[in-house]
Amino acid sequence: MRLQQTMAVTAAIVLPLATSHAQGWRQYTGTADNFRIHAPGEFAVDEIEYPSEYGAVMPARVYSYEDGGNRYSLTVVDYTNARAIHAARPDRSEADYELYWEVDVRASVAYAAANLRRRGGDVTYDAYHYIDRVEGHQLQITNDDSSRTFAAIYLHDSRLYISEATVAPGSPPPGMFQQSLEFLDDAGDRIRYRNYADAIKVRDPDISPDTNPATRSDLLLQ
Repeated sequence: MRLQQTMAVTAAIVLPLATSHAQGWRQYTGTADNFRIHAPGEFAVDEIEYPSEYGAVMPARVYSYEDGGNRYSLTVVDYTNARAIHAARPDRSEADYELYWEVDVRASVAYAAANLRRRGGDVTYDAYHYIDRVEGHQLQITNDDSSRTFAAIYLHDSRLYISEATVAPGSPPPGMFQQSLEFLDDAGDRIRYRNYADAIKVRDPDISPDTNPATRSDLLLQ
């Protein structure tokens, strides 16, 4: 895989939470990026440019929070207009327009995982994962300073979700953050799929309204 330079932050905005502004865990809804997650505090939201594997630059947002030695972030990369973005590249080839834009999207989980490994540290967990039958990948990395990074990557509806939580040495795993990610439709309703033969997915219209990650057996931390 061809690895690109790290993401460049081009602008930053801070958005308030819809729920209480008091510090502490609360449910955050990212309306612009169709997700919901339990956040440890008030997110800062940075708009960035994300260099893709095949040389295009995709729009993205980073939702982040820091508390001492603990850092939490959810990066959402918007591949919705990948074909048009590739077509507009001045250095594009015909293959970029006809084929590689789609490969860029489909391989985005593997590419993001490769970038996480490239940072260094001791990778202690590296395997396939899913949330609500949305497929992805999880990594756990012990960093050089003995902090631990718990990362999860999912691709849904042409959006790439990169969840990262880095906790100080000796801290418990950030299960509340890692397990609580939900994908939403445009109406704000949670999406879950049923798996059928040949990897066909059908959205499940009858899902539990329970969003407490502690009681959702399908999201148990591996």
